[in-house]
Amino acid sequence: MAHIRLSQDEFCAVEAAAERAGLSVSAFIRSLSLEGAGLRPFLTEADRAIIGLLARDMRAIGSNLNQVARAINAGRSVGASDVANVVADARAVANTVVVELADMTQRAATARRGRSG
Repeated sequence: MAHIRLSQDEFCAVEAAAERAGLSVSAFIRSLSLEGAGLRPFLTEADRAIIGLLARDMRAIGSNLNQVARAINAGRSVGASDVANVVADARAVANTVVVELADMTQRAATARRGRSG
């Protein structure tokens, strides 16, 4: 547990920045502190939800890839279109991850500065 002292003006600025970031003052200061220490990135609840959805999609694709690999290793015939579909799904999720991480990085930088974005 930590306690910090802020002037009234500083607290108002932090409170406004936290609200724009969609976080409580405590969560905002905690996120900034952990990010500044290199322990955790600055993420909003929306960011965490997006990451959760992407992780779910990646797990589903991993399961599909495993099924294809097991079938091939067992000597069963796997259609080229099945493999192509799984690879296309993996590529689509990977591209979405890249885009979302870039967006999250930009939003985090904006939130750190306490600006709406």
